[in-house]
Amino acid sequence: MSELYISKKDFAGKKVELSDISIRDGLQSLETIIDTDTKVKYLEGLIIAGFKRLEATNYGHPKFVPFFPDATEVLKRLLNSETKMPNGKTIGEMMKRNGGDVELTAVSIHETGAERAFKDFDAGFGPDRILQMTSTCPEHQKANSGKTHDQYFAMTEQVIKAAHSRGMVVNGTVSTIWGSPFETFNKQYSMAEKLDFAIAFVKRYLDCGADDIELADHDGSVTDYHKAYEFFSRVLDPKEMGKGPDGRDYSDPKLYVAHFHTKNMASALRNAAAALKAGIIRFESCMSGIGGQPANTVDGVPIKGREGDYYSDHFNHGLVSTEDMVTMFHEIGVDTGIDQGRLLALGREFRAEVLDTFAARQEKLGREFMHCRSFILLNGELPKSVTELYSA
Repeated sequence: MSELYISKKDFAGKKVELSDISIRDGLQSLETIIDTDTKVKYLEGLIIAGFKRLEATNYGHPKFVPFFPDATEVLKRLLNSETKMPNGKTIGEMMKRNGGDVELTAVSIHETGAERAFKDFDAGFGPDRILQMTSTCPEHQKANSGKTHDQYFAMTEQVIKAAHSRGMVVNGTVSTIWGSPFETFNKQYSMAEKLDFAIAFVKRYLDCGADDIELADHDGSVTDYHKAYEFFSRVLDPKEMGKGPDGRDYSDPKLYVAHFHTKNMASALRNAAAALKAGIIRFESCMSGIGGQPANTVDGVPIKGREGDYYSDHFNHGLVSTEDMVTMFHEIGVDTGIDQGRLLALGREFRAEVLDTFAARQEKLGREFMHCRSFILLNGELPKSVTELYSA
């Protein structure tokens, strides 16, 4: 039995907050542009299934991230949606901007994206929360944002101030915690040094005023779930994290969101279980286990300015599966607030309508594609390497 064994008795009824980010993180990796109706359909389906936190879109420059030309329209439709919830309310009424409790996030890594988000927010239909991102690896930082660490933190501090002046929430993502797709970084530093860097970056982001922090493994570097447990235990340690200049307790679990990309879905699920064991209560995932960096081609045509791919196998870096993670948490006895039956029905429909359709087209053209990677959708059960962490 693993030393990280999770006792169901200890976790029964524990509440966690799950955010599905399929429509942003998931769809941006598929090398094709999904229509607005489909995006809104599945965002609404996820809300009906019980999700209160969703990443709805990306305000990245359409020239370089062409998968979200409809960012404004998607948010508008959700805010004005007349689709009925099981409780009789409309989807629109469930939105935070309309007095509900569903929070919509949009990625805005660059200042131009943040400015677009602010413009929409000021017009009455922008996101509740925006996401900015830094990487502990300097090469990854430069490739992702075009800025050095100091340049990025100077920019993001101003973005946070502008967002807060409007009542918007800002997430600061810390990436490459356990490793980077740039091997120079991996060879130069030990795992202990990488984790030390990440702790420092978390504190720096919080000092800038970030409201919460996504703790991300964007390329499946953390293959040993003990290392996931070690890091999450550290960010929840009051002695290590201390308090910020604003008096916030930097070890507060509400500040942190676990985000696991992976080549091996079982590994990602073990990491999520380890994070839960450490005390993390917020997690992100994608239906079918898809997702990854924005694709560098659209329907076979390279995106100018994004040539080259710093992930060696782009379609094998999806996020942990929503269907699998909800199933795992429910088997442990954790309260996710999600209707598992509705989610699995939606997941099967999403796989057939979006993923399988894309795969069939790619296969016909002789191109690579991303497979469904959810154990639950493919096999109907989780693997023993996962369940043994909580099944006596």
